Amino acid sequence: MALQALQSSGVAFRKILSHFPEELSLAFAYGSGVYRQAGPSSDQKNAMLDFVFTVDDPVAWHSKNLKRNWNHYSFLKVLGPRIITAVQNNYGAGVYYNTLITCDGRLIKYGVISTSVLIEDLLNWNNLYIAGRLQKPVKIVAMNEDVALRSALDQNLKSAVTAAFLMLPESFSEEDLFTEIAGLSYSGDFRMVVGEDKAKVLNIVKPNMAHFRELYGSILQESPQVVYKAQQGSLEIDKSPEGQFTQLMTLPKTLQQQINHIMDPPGKNRDVEETLLQVAHDPDCGDVVRLGLAAIVRPSSMRQSTKGIFTAGLKKSVVYSSLKLHKMWKGWVRKTS
Repeated sequence: MALQALQSSGVAFRKILSHFPEELSLAFAYGSGVYRQAGPSSDQKNAMLDFVFTVDDPVAWHSKNLKRNWNHYSFLKVLGPRIITAVQNNYGAGVYYNTLITCDGRLIKYGVISTSVLIEDLLNWNNLYIAGRLQKPVKIVAMNEDVALRSALDQNLKSAVTAAFLMLPESFSEEDLFTEIAGLSYSGDFRMVVGEDKAKVLNIVKPNMAHFRELYGSILQESPQVVYKAQQGSLEIDKSPEGQFTQLMTLPKTLQQQINHIMDPPGKNRDVEETLLQVAHDPDCGDVVRLGLAAIVRPSSMRQSTKGIFTAGLKKSVVYSSLKLHKMWKGWVRKTS
């Protein structure tokens, strides 16, 4: 993982971080408030800043944060840090968001996730929610020396490359690859129909090609599966059944299981490896992988959005949803004008 490229963070981010308890294994900022995007999210100066805080002990962290930032929480705060942590870990995608917070003159949203839950998502793609955020350029604001977390972050990027390879033709451009990677965590996401600008993926990639190269360049150069011509910005991969089977076998466990569920006829009960071998020979292999991704993302995004009504509170949920719909409307007007 290109940590050197990601770890540069401005004073503004660190000042915002100073308002929260310090026990963080990882803190990063992401989204249109951090990296410039094309389209309706191009107003970077006034965009909401999005953060994720990863904590080893969420009960202790929420307990301290409630004392410092009581007004950040919805009505759930009266139930205490243990209930908040239970809601965080057991519902949605394992992350608890406080949104529409004013901090140091900026509007922010921050999610809290357990380190162990994040590592599981990075390695296995249980939800592909925060793992999906980390497949795109982010600003690392704080990070400790957790070897397991660093290894999982790296593996998540390698898995993203492999999944994208399976959905691309034999030869393609860097932009094709990065667009496929950026879209992994939006596969089947209902918010791409309601609330999010449909051109969102391209709007993320086009202005940030250099950041994607920093993130994935070393992985592509070291991968035995690809011929990477960095100067020309072109790539070639092995699309033989043998090559695709090798890639399928290295996909995260949950995605393999979803592919098996999609392809395994009732009563057959084939093991995952047998199913993946069949998919490797299928001319629609990429479409099957895409269906597997959607089977992970769709329920995860719906559960997390429903959970947001309780973690943000009804009033903030309405305001936040209206902002999303307004952004989608601006994107539609931009396309039709």
